[in-house]
Amino acid sequence: GLRETRVRLGTLLSCTMLGVLKRPIVVTADVNLNVVALTGMGLLSRLWQLSYPRAVVFDEVYYGQYISFYMKRIFFLDDSGPPFGHMLLALGGYLGGFDGNFLWNRIGAEYTSNVPVWSLRLLPALAGALSIPMAYQIVTELHFSHSAAMGAALLMLMENALITQSRLMLLESLLIFFNLLAVLSYLKFFNSQKHSPFSLQWWFWLVLTGVACACSVGIKYMGVFTYLLVLGVAAVHAWHLIGDKTLSNVCVFFHLLARAVALLGIPVILYLLFFYVHLMLVYRSGPHDQIMSSAFQASLEGGLARITQGQPLEVAFGSQVTLRSVFGKPLPCWLHSHQSTYPMIYENGRGSSHQQQVTCYPFKDVNNWWIVKDPGRHQLVVNSPLRPVRHGDVVQLVHGMTARLLNTHDVAAPLSPHAQEVSCYIDYNISMPAQNLWRLDIVNRESDREVWKTILSEVRFVHVNTSAILKLSGAHLPDWGFWQLEVVGEKLSRSHHGSMMWNVEEHRYGKSQEQRERELELHSPTEVDISRNLSFMAKFSELQWRMLTLRSEDSEHRYSSTPLQWVALDTSIAYWLHPTTSAQIHLLGNIVIWASASLATAAYTLLFFWYLLRRRRSICDLPEDAWRQWALTGALCVGGWALNYLPFFLMEKTLFLYHYLPAFTFQILLLPVVLQHVSDHLCRSQVQRSLFSALVIAWYSTACHVSNMLRPLTYGDRSLSPSELQALRWKDSWDILIRK
Repeated sequence: GLRETRVRLGTLLSCTMLGVLKRPIVVTADVNLNVVALTGMGLLSRLWQLSYPRAVVFDEVYYGQYISFYMKRIFFLDDSGPPFGHMLLALGGYLGGFDGNFLWNRIGAEYTSNVPVWSLRLLPALAGALSIPMAYQIVTELHFSHSAAMGAALLMLMENALITQSRLMLLESLLIFFNLLAVLSYLKFFNSQKHSPFSLQWWFWLVLTGVACACSVGIKYMGVFTYLLVLGVAAVHAWHLIGDKTLSNVCVFFHLLARAVALLGIPVILYLLFFYVHLMLVYRSGPHDQIMSSAFQASLEGGLARITQGQPLEVAFGSQVTLRSVFGKPLPCWLHSHQSTYPMIYENGRGSSHQQQVTCYPFKDVNNWWIVKDPGRHQLVVNSPLRPVRHGDVVQLVHGMTARLLNTHDVAAPLSPHAQEVSCYIDYNISMPAQNLWRLDIVNRESDREVWKTILSEVRFVHVNTSAILKLSGAHLPDWGFWQLEVVGEKLSRSHHGSMMWNVEEHRYGKSQEQRERELELHSPTEVDISRNLSFMAKFSELQWRMLTLRSEDSEHRYSSTPLQWVALDTSIAYWLHPTTSAQIHLLGNIVIWASASLATAAYTLLFFWYLLRRRRSICDLPEDAWRQWALTGALCVGGWALNYLPFFLMEKTLFLYHYLPAFTFQILLLPVVLQHVSDHLCRSQVQRSLFSALVIAWYSTACHVSNMLRPLTYGDRSLSPSELQALRWKDSWDILIRK
């Protein structure tokens, strides 16, 4: 047996080898030359003279700063979106050998020789170029003709706004690339569902759909609109799948499970991974630290970590502490006092206690130090053994530099008359007893006897006599209060709002009982005892919350616009102007394509509802397959446009024309589809079809001519005479195009 089996295997192997030697190994592959040609033209249009201009162009001034932070491993926070897009831009800088040493201080600043401009702009340019063949493939996967697919790709190729945006160190072209990749991957998955479910190809496209959706959201929060689009279409298809009686219950379950894992699980995991890599890269202290909590700052290398890392963990009676407002709005600040008093009479005629001011100060200062005192003892130092302060304990807070006690009473606060004034008690022999007892309320406690912890505990101070809560009102005091932030005693609220919560940031155990010695101690560095670190999920949760809630003060920008102006192309943005010539780059679209895309969207909507009404009357203008194709196209293209456009009407932020580009891309996909539909289903005779085809060719030629005419403002590679600039001035609102 065994020897005979070995002989047979050897004979079979020999025969196989002889067959291989006699016949050549042939690999066949289908190459779509249309896709190859479109890719080549896309690369040429986006990569040609990519390093020109060698100057900071518009928002490169912001994204360049973030790239430098990555190169130097410095922590930063951008409230515009998650970090994946920034990391992709930084990857280009890393591949080009960028060291991060460039001062991104103004638009138009010339790049120094150490800045690899070509590498920094490479990934957005590649994304813009590859979006062109993807548009072709999306229309093909929707089962429209190669002519319609070619038309969509050509529109993507020659649209001036898309060219401009993809040739710079910006994020929109990356966002559009992953939006299209998500749609294309889902369509390929959906089409493979019909003939090869659970095959390797089926799994590949399903998983790639989830990956692309995660990348879209990871680049900008706007990507969630396309993610919702894909989820919505997938949910409808899954609902139809549930009703397919040819499938067993087990098969349906595994279909739904596969979709849940790929379209829900994978995006969540990747989203977390983006932040994990981001936090691994930016581990050093930087200029954005103070936006974050004390615990987060202490986890970064340098900065606050040099002061707080290893501080005593448990706050005890006699501890010297600085108290930071957890809310951090309008500015991060610390509970503060100084020798100045409230004015006797305010500007509105109200009186005050004329006691020592208590404020919230947005800078590190020795006057931010307080001593946690036991009301039953006179000592201001930590005893041995130390007595930790626990939830529910009554304490007094003594201001370190003035030895006055934190106090509140039934006197209206300076700027918040509904709340109580907070002061440091000074006895001016007026009939106002000291009210300086505070009950400690640890908000994030795990038990009712929890110890007050440095950095980790978020606490409220509840006034014993009046039940008022120490609160940062956020109002800026007048000049008598040195423009610092008002602190009040809030009497009516029972909530746990961040403005009422404080945490110990710097902490040491007090050793000096005498005031003069204590003042010297407060000026000296804090001591180091133990260390602690935040977990990744704690960092992620805080960073995510800050990004979602932090809003910079939006001021009116000269190039800002409204969503209604985008559709009519009644706006543009001057990106760059040569300092000595009239060469310039503008973000502006091809008016022929923009107007036609809006008309195509309106035409599709009207036709869809017309067909729907007639189908309700059992009049089927389209065969069932054509109707399903028409409906799916509308769900993806019109739905993609609406989801990426309409939410901007609800946003209270400064908006620009480039915010419309992701939505506009879906309109571009729809335009040749509507043209083909008109030719195939609305033109009744061959003569009408021929005439319509001639009109379409003429329309494409016009769009190409306009694109070429706007080319100097798209690339900015040559100077224009005043007459040439005047010829490009289509509307009175485009005054920015005139530069002399």
